[in-house]
Amino acid sequence: MSEDNLYKQCADVLSLCQKMKDDLAALLDPESGFAPRLRELCQRRIEDAEDIETRAPLALEELEALRMESDTWSLLQAVMPVRKTAPEPLPTTRDLLAENPYTPTSALAQSIMQASALLSELVVVREWLHDTAPPPPPGEATAGYWRFTRHRLAQAMRTGSQRDQEGLVRFLDPDAGNREEGRSLAGDDMSYEKSLAQSLYLYIRAGRLEEAMELCRKAHQPWRSASIRGSLLFEWRAITTGMPEMETEDDFDGWRGNRRRRLWKTTCTRAALNPSLPDQERALYAALVPTPQTSAVLKTACRTWEDHLWAQISVLCEEKQALELNKLGGGFWEEEELEREGIKGGGGREDEEWERDVSTTLLALSGIEVLEGPPGDHPFHISQLHIILDRTDALLDNFADGLKTGKHTPAAIDYPYMTRFFAHLCLFLRMIDIPVSPDAAQVILEAYLRVLEDAGQRDLIAMYAGALGDNAIQRYAAFLVSLELSADIDERRAALARAQAHGLDVTLVAIATAERTMEKVFKTLPPLLKGPLPSLAPQSLLRAPSDEEMLLLRSLEWTTFQEATYDTALEQANVILRYFIGAGRVHVAKHVLDRLPDELASIGVPEDRATEFLHYGQFFIVQEAFDRVVALQALEYQPMHREAHIKWSETYRDALDYAREQVVKLLTSDWLVSDVSQGGDRRRRELIRIRQIYIPDFIVRLHVMLVNSRHRYRRNLKHAVELANVVADSRYKLYDDFTDNEGKRLTDYLGVVREAVLAGLEEGGSDPFKIVISP
Repeated sequence: MSEDNLYKQCADVLSLCQKMKDDLAALLDPESGFAPRLRELCQRRIEDAEDIETRAPLALEELEALRMESDTWSLLQAVMPVRKTAPEPLPTTRDLLAENPYTPTSALAQSIMQASALLSELVVVREWLHDTAPPPPPGEATAGYWRFTRHRLAQAMRTGSQRDQEGLVRFLDPDAGNREEGRSLAGDDMSYEKSLAQSLYLYIRAGRLEEAMELCRKAHQPWRSASIRGSLLFEWRAITTGMPEMETEDDFDGWRGNRRRRLWKTTCTRAALNPSLPDQERALYAALVPTPQTSAVLKTACRTWEDHLWAQISVLCEEKQALELNKLGGGFWEEEELEREGIKGGGGREDEEWERDVSTTLLALSGIEVLEGPPGDHPFHISQLHIILDRTDALLDNFADGLKTGKHTPAAIDYPYMTRFFAHLCLFLRMIDIPVSPDAAQVILEAYLRVLEDAGQRDLIAMYAGALGDNAIQRYAAFLVSLELSADIDERRAALARAQAHGLDVTLVAIATAERTMEKVFKTLPPLLKGPLPSLAPQSLLRAPSDEEMLLLRSLEWTTFQEATYDTALEQANVILRYFIGAGRVHVAKHVLDRLPDELASIGVPEDRATEFLHYGQFFIVQEAFDRVVALQALEYQPMHREAHIKWSETYRDALDYAREQVVKLLTSDWLVSDVSQGGDRRRRELIRIRQIYIPDFIVRLHVMLVNSRHRYRRNLKHAVELANVVADSRYKLYDDFTDNEGKRLTDYLGVVREAVLAGLEEGGSDPFKIVISP
């Protein structure tokens, strides 16, 4: 499984579980719930990374992050059902003893655990630490009990040699090495004993007591097996009353467990504290009896952070159970031991004090030094502590603050794993109705969205953006804006469809995306109202659009996919057309118009917006008319037969007439003037600028075309002179659109009018008005 597939599969799990968000049992199912599914994905990615054939290796930090993420999902699956589901009510310990003073210790311990929610959760966490512990190595095979020592002692007895017995124990009982000062086992046997004790410790660390006892039997040391079995609470179903029937795989008759467990604890504690015993032996007994007295010894065997967590939780659970049993006087089965030790019932600390100790003790683990594995302050370890202490709100706030302050940076190799975990943690907690800070969730989900963007996971953005609540629209719009020119129109349409599939308002997303794209581009394009009027030389008009211009042009796509956004598309089209036409980028503006749906032209309200859009259509009709005339004019001197020439002449004449009609229609229709009082001052100034660019140009171009064609169509000279009357008409005030810019001056136009009048005198006569009144 590649990392890209992991992103996709996490999203698939989220999508599946969101469909059953009202089914708490399904979300917390130990096999198919949210957390187990994500844990399985992490495990599969780890397996792929460790499989040589898949060739999907990971850096050590990435592999550690995946393992911790997997373990954290396992932890969430362990504790959340305990917190979110009410347990079956059980009688209190005092009620049990009042009904049956012979109630076994196991039943009392079960009642004690249920009476304390924190203790119940700590027991579950301890089981989680057992399940996630590394598998213990198989014990070494042995050919018999202390074979090398026994062989040397037998050899010494046969030979009578004192040298063979030198430094060796003289007896083979289990306590010989401790009882006979200065004597020890044979070197190989001593090494085996240390290795066996270490293996047994690892089995206990993993909660695999039965396997530890079996290893003892294989090592021909049944007393060790009995010592381990002493940790089991006394259980006797035949005399247990008031408790529900427990269904177990190992049903048994009679009783089992340790009836004198307190005496056994005292013995194991002394062994753990005995400095004459090997360190491995002491750690083994400390693991069997994790108490405040043995905790220092137990910590010496801890190598990883998880080992330290297990040791502390084991101590806390054992201590709480002992304190509560002390309050009861130990019950029938431990009362004698309590009296022998001088402990009276009713003692012990209050629950509040113990709970404060739990919090203080566990939080201190964030700064503990470890010999192996990630440190205590790793974000996943901090996460596990907060989950155990039911402080997920503080956890999410702290991680969000780290994102904002730069403590967690995208440069870190485990950053994608952390953001993915926290994003899904936010969503998981929401699904099971555990409060999540909206601000923290927004920061975390924003960070994960950036991770997805960097990973090229475009298809997943809508799903996670939809979880942002009030900010979902703007965030998904920001992602769509970031696509810029990399997505074609089909990809953009599909991206909007995904928004709808994940509950986002497509109309709002489309509008926000178009608006933000326009805002972004206008910050980089040259301002329209600054600088001189643009040149309308052909080389500048036909320059290929820049990336910024193309992005502005294509921003309209977002609001043209559906009819619901056509009103917005019309408004935005006017803004964009105003810019391109005002910047002299006529051919780019034509591309804008060509991409718009035909339905925009039928929108009639608001009137000023509709009128402006229609005026731009009129502008391009004039442009096309001019282009048609130029194209036909270029054929004037091309060789053609008589009929073709006649046909061309008629077409050319019609094109000139059509161009003149369209220009005059535009000039006399208050083009881009009638509504300049509407809208802001900027819009008014942009419209005035457009008129100053193109009104003089249209007038002069039409005049020149008409005058140049006078030899072929004599009436066109009359039309050219009559055009001056339109320009001079106070109803249209076209003279106000002439400026001091070169080629836009009114004097320049009057100069070509003068030339037209002079041209009218070329055929003789002194009447300058002859060309006007002649047919």
